[in-house]
Amino acid sequence: MADDDRRRGPVLIDLEGAGEAPGPGEAPPVPDPEPQRPEGRAMQTVAVLAARKPSRLARWFWTLAGALLATFISIAAWQAVTGLILAYPLLGYAVTLLIAVFLLVCLAIVVKEIAAFSRLSRMDRLHSEAEAVLATGELKRARALTGRLTALYAPRDELKWGLERFREREPEQFDAEAVLGLAEAELLAPLDAAALREIEAAARQVAAVTAVVPLALADVATALTSNLRMIRRIAEIYGGRSGTLGSWRLTRAVMTHLVATGAVAVGDDTIGSVLGGTLLARLSRRFGEGVVNGALTARVGVAAMEVCRPLPFTARPRPSVAGIIKRALTGLFGDRD
Repeated sequence: MADDDRRRGPVLIDLEGAGEAPGPGEAPPVPDPEPQRPEGRAMQTVAVLAARKPSRLARWFWTLAGALLATFISIAAWQAVTGLILAYPLLGYAVTLLIAVFLLVCLAIVVKEIAAFSRLSRMDRLHSEAEAVLATGELKRARALTGRLTALYAPRDELKWGLERFREREPEQFDAEAVLGLAEAELLAPLDAAALREIEAAARQVAAVTAVVPLALADVATALTSNLRMIRRIAEIYGGRSGTLGSWRLTRAVMTHLVATGAVAVGDDTIGSVLGGTLLARLSRRFGEGVVNGALTARVGVAAMEVCRPLPFTARPRPSVAGIIKRALTGLFGDRD
């Protein structure tokens, strides 16, 4: 049977109706790849870096390294000063005076940082007390809280008119929520407007640098510095002026909250609507990254307002991230029209 198969050879099967094979011109077009959606990597990197807590081993390392460095510098300075005093008394005393002035400046910086932490703690206490008053509805506690709030803002010239209106209308309020709502409308409204201007400026700067500057890590550095400055300015606007360490503490608190709630993700309708309404963001991935980073910066700013504000948003609505970013980017990347 095997011999018969070998004698027969290959068998050709003719299919009826089969035409010629299609040529290259008749091949179907290759589908275009789905464009990758901008993710705002610069702001996500900044959020992760700011929210990350150093390990205990790292804290011990830097503490001991700082202590050793300060010890060696102190010993070297002492030996240098004593040697100068023995060799050149006048020059040695002059250097001693410079070191004393430097230590006084360092002491002033430490006192300033302590005062900054005290102001931030005062704002935290006011915010916690306001939440407790809203939960219990005690009118007496509400009036005491607004008294502390008016004392805090009494030196502010831009709030004098609002303070006068609040003092005139406060006796007419007989509900805790109404008292706090009046304070929010008369005292915090101009501060909210100033904070929103800071957020819009920071979002505009981050978006522009991300879209225009092609240098590696330039967008991350710009986002980090802009967000630090924005959070610090928002704290100053609401009366919680912070130093360097206080600003970093505020930034970590805000970023930790955003990372924990997933608010640095891009998969929501707010940022999607802003991105879809910008023509250049649809045409260029770089401009799309700029829009997303600006929107995430606006989201950080709104979270900073909630953290630094002495009263929670009750009578006044919480600012919309979409509205902020649209105002910030109007004329920069174009608008819906």
